Amino acid sequence: MAMVDPRTLTPKLPPLQLFIDGKFVGPVEGGSLPVVNPATGEKICDAPAAGPSDVDAAVQAAKKAFDKGPWPKLNPTARGRTLRKLADLVWQRREELALLESMNNGKTFKDALRADVGPASATLAYYSEWANKILGEVLPVGGPFHTYVVREPIGVVGAIVPWNFPLSLTAWKLGPALVAGCTVVLKPSELTPLTALKLAELAREAGLPEGVLNVVPGYGAPAGEALARHPDVAKISFTGSTRTARRLVHASADTNLKKLTLELGGKSPQIVFADADLDAAVEACFWGIFGNKGEVCNAGSRVLVHEKAYDEFVGRLVARAKAMVVGDPLDPKTEMGSQVSLAQMNTVLGYVASGREQGAKLLAGGERDAEGAKAKGAFVRPTVFAEVKPSMKIAQEEIFGPVLACLRFSSDAEALSIANGTPYGLAASLWTRDTAKAHALARKVKSGVVWINCFNQFDDAAPFGGFKESGWGRDLSHHALDGFLETKTIWTKLPAEE
Repeated sequence: MAMVDPRTLTPKLPPLQLFIDGKFVGPVEGGSLPVVNPATGEKICDAPAAGPSDVDAAVQAAKKAFDKGPWPKLNPTARGRTLRKLADLVWQRREELALLESMNNGKTFKDALRADVGPASATLAYYSEWANKILGEVLPVGGPFHTYVVREPIGVVGAIVPWNFPLSLTAWKLGPALVAGCTVVLKPSELTPLTALKLAELAREAGLPEGVLNVVPGYGAPAGEALARHPDVAKISFTGSTRTARRLVHASADTNLKKLTLELGGKSPQIVFADADLDAAVEACFWGIFGNKGEVCNAGSRVLVHEKAYDEFVGRLVARAKAMVVGDPLDPKTEMGSQVSLAQMNTVLGYVASGREQGAKLLAGGERDAEGAKAKGAFVRPTVFAEVKPSMKIAQEEIFGPVLACLRFSSDAEALSIANGTPYGLAASLWTRDTAKAHALARKVKSGVVWINCFNQFDDAAPFGGFKESGWGRDLSHHALDGFLETKTIWTKLPAEE
């Protein structure tokens, strides 16, 4: 993909209003929220902040569109064509969207283009092909009955997405929800609302009927809370922290027992055996933690290395980290941009302090990068800790930043014990030339995804989600559709045979 120099592009802001029932409108009670470029510390604009009344208006619009509008009743092929048109519009406007994402999130423009906007278009296109493939079945039950199963859209969906991959993760929610015939109220993060509002513009241009997609930026409280507790919302699809997920579970229990899909945190281990292709493993482990500045739910934030390869492997990672170019996200030479906010930067630095206090050996980074033009930004130098023990905080908790914990192991059993020894179970990788051993160990790793001799590979046809405290349900693939469909069994008594 040929890439323009983003410094030559002019940002095109979306309408800075809520998108409800096919129209951009001002908030009734929520007010506004400042949108900041974390690489410069400068305010980009003031975006709308939805309050409970705004969320209710959006839900009512979505409910009307579901109950009385054409979308759920539309010929499935026509739904697919509309979704495909939206996918094409996202691709056509990819540079515009990537520029907004980079400025709003702090990620490099090339990361925004290749890992956020491009995949968002691809995900919507993938689901557009599923519109006429949601099938029922006839059941061979006993007795004189014609019994069959149909799949029906669940209703109004509340989609709550985080700030690390704002557009891509939005597509993970919208693709299966819309193609199933659901209507959606989307709440983007208060930190990164711009591409969600731009997507609303494109959805209207694609011909999505009024009320099918509603976009209500706002804070978790009150906007997210209002959406989670609304009695007319049938399902919440959420990506974010385990802490927030617990609140969503309580909200569901306290109200209408709405269904939940939860894609949550991770502490993904990359397990490197002594016989691994070290060149490939070093490169994958490096980008597995420092890609998107470590703000990735499945970031390979723990590298477990066999004692025979440990010193060499960690030394190569340290050299690579020290050479990494951190700076202006719009400069094509930059490899890593800024954290999403000063608050997130301080959280990351707090974990660095904890690693030092608990006795891990800091070999690279570990401090704010405030050199020159980066002085007002939220930059952290790529950080590598060695001699990390499994019980240390930096080996147990999700940091969500560019901090790598390197642990040593001496046996397969020890590697598995360390890998499975956190509350999380989102992803893992195994690096060895012994593929038989790799497949045997993959079955014993407690995570939703295991990569063998690769890392961070995604495809819309492959499900993604976690075990344990990394979540419920799956995003992507046909498995995600199940979360947006109800299963109904219909029985008909047949005349008795003569």
